[in-house]
Amino acid sequence: MNWGSATDFFHMGGYGLYVWGSYGLGLAVFVIEPLLARGRHRRALAALHDDFDDELNDETQA
Repeated sequence: MNWGSATDFFHMGGYGLYVWGSYGLGLAVFVIEPLLARGRHRRALAALHDDFDDELNDETQA
């Protein structure tokens, strides 16, 4: 495609909302997913740490 101006480029022949919305949604997924994964990882490590502490306390008290 050949665009005559920046406005034509962003309009994308009438499909600009779909095109730029798709890019925005994709970017949001690429930004949010690693943040959520890091949070899940930290919670899993904390749960394992708590389990090991509980197990260690049970062994020392027995």
